[in-house]
Amino acid sequence: MLTESPGAGPSPYSTRLRTALVLTGTGTAGAYHAGVLRALHEAGVRIDLVAGRGVGAIGAVFAAVDGGQRLWEKDGLWKSGALARAYGWRRPLAIAGWALVVAVALLAVPLVLLAAGVVTAIVAVLLSLVSLASASTAVTSGYARLLDAMFAPTALPTIVPRLVVFCLLVGLASLVTSAALGAWRAPARRRAARSSLWRLLGSPLSARSVMDKTTTELWNLIRGAAAIAPPPRQDLGRRYVDLLAENLGQPGFRELLLVVHDMDARRDLLFALLADGHRQRFFARPATGGRAAEAFDLRGVSRDHLMDALGASLAVPIATDPHLLMFAAEGPWRGESHRTSDRTAALERLLEEVAAAGAEQVILLSAASGPARPHELRSGRVDLRGRAGDYLAASEAAELRDSLEPARSAANRFKAVYVIRPAHNPIGPFDFDGVYDERSDRKSALAELVDRGYEDAYRQFIEPVVAAGGERLSAVQS
Repeated sequence: MLTESPGAGPSPYSTRLRTALVLTGTGTAGAYHAGVLRALHEAGVRIDLVAGRGVGAIGAVFAAVDGGQRLWEKDGLWKSGALARAYGWRRPLAIAGWALVVAVALLAVPLVLLAAGVVTAIVAVLLSLVSLASASTAVTSGYARLLDAMFAPTALPTIVPRLVVFCLLVGLASLVTSAALGAWRAPARRRAARSSLWRLLGSPLSARSVMDKTTTELWNLIRGAAAIAPPPRQDLGRRYVDLLAENLGQPGFRELLLVVHDMDARRDLLFALLADGHRQRFFARPATGGRAAEAFDLRGVSRDHLMDALGASLAVPIATDPHLLMFAAEGPWRGESHRTSDRTAALERLLEEVAAAGAEQVILLSAASGPARPHELRSGRVDLRGRAGDYLAASEAAELRDSLEPARSAANRFKAVYVIRPAHNPIGPFDFDGVYDERSDRKSALAELVDRGYEDAYRQFIEPVVAAGGERLSAVQS
């Protein structure tokens, strides 16, 4: 999809312009990004800067060091099924939930026996109607003896209450243990910031598995064939920054820009590693309250914050706990620990900062499908993850539309913006194990979203834009 630039019409794609690749989305959108990255890699599309918010930070981090293959390969992050349980329920809540289910099931045992008694009575009546009175009597008497045995003082009346209490204690112990560990690991200021109930329950989902899998794949990319144990995450972030800084300007290595939100400072944070030609101007750009408080140079003191930026990008507001980022003592925040997370509406800010980094044309990737037409309504989701996913998908589609609106768009700063997005995407942000698609009457898997991104990139950008630009260039040279 080509977005018109201000003026008389769309500007043609040019390899001479400084090009930025912007990845935006949450959760499963990363699979769509992976497919598009594969197509751009195969087509040899020149990219100078990669920027991301949300799960787009994963694609940006890998693409910046020519590691996109770790995303789209069969044993990679998005096609191997490694993220099938991503953004699952927090383990304490899952344990407590299953304990409650078992307790309810135990309490339902008398009702099950009552239902079995009704079925037994019906069977006995049917047997008596076909002149099998002895069999009917045997069935009813046998069921009566079973009830006498199960409701004996030492049987169900004693066992069921004890098992129910045990299940409830297991669930409560899981929540209390989680709250105690969270209070012990958190900074002192955070220990008093939550109510007792919130300490027990907390956010329903966890981004830990996504962060763990991403860290593993990133280390596999950096270490190459060397059989070296993975270092701590902060050390891994330093190695990544050193690798990118040393090879910046080499084929396959691109500048990096990530945007997250600081919930305590109520401002967006920018983490960037830029070439010398754009670095000074980007970090010296005027901003309300001081640029140093929100723009962090990964080549400087903030080199330890790469993994923090990635963790904050994967933290979904309300659905997951925010990522605690401890700033350097010599920085503007004086060693404070701030709660950070993704912000769905940060796309316009991201485009603004991409323009400040010198980008002249943008390739924008989003897994949010276009506006629906009449008679395209689908059934609403009842589960919590599905409802949250529907809300996020709708919010990101609206944010994409508003960010590219000519009247107030940050995209007006560019000569052209090329948008790659699916026409239809039934997979919600949290549907990592696939979802049933009502339109096609079949289940859509996450691996298919990778392939759809690959196809859309060729159909929407490479063939109509890049290939057409090459034909025009050949005509001019001839």
